[in-house]
Amino acid sequence: MSKLDEIGIKIVSEPQETGQSGNAVAILYELAEMLDELIEKGESGAIDLQGIPLTPGDYELLREVLAEGEVHATIDAIGPTEVRETMFPGVWWITHYNVEGDIMADVIEVGFVPEILQSHPDDVSESSERLKAYLQEAAAINN
Repeated sequence: MSKLDEIGIKIVSEPQETGQSGNAVAILYELAEMLDELIEKGESGAIDLQGIPLTPGDYELLREVLAEGEVHATIDAIGPTEVRETMFPGVWWITHYNVEGDIMADVIEVGFVPEILQSHPDDVSESSERLKAYLQEAAAINN
């Protein structure tokens, strides 16, 4: 018998009994740091969940810890986008779907308001011009 035969070997097939890789916990720590950055510097950020290897157990843990908060919005543009605040204000779970209902992007964003819900400056400018034109027409009709 060689010395190599004396070395004990333990084979592990699952990362843990829960089926979690540990990446969900790492994401939660990152979110805590991102909240601090938001508070201290006003800096927002996002984590693309599809860019991280997550097990079904990881997703389950994230859904449990980041439970539904008070705000939920649905946007309809090239397929629905679901925006929901988690139970931690400032932490938003945003899921983009295509028209067939497949998930195209799954992102957790940290910010006061999710970027997707903020009006684009060009749209606001156009809106201002349209409202002014309406008011001018209304004033001309009423005079």
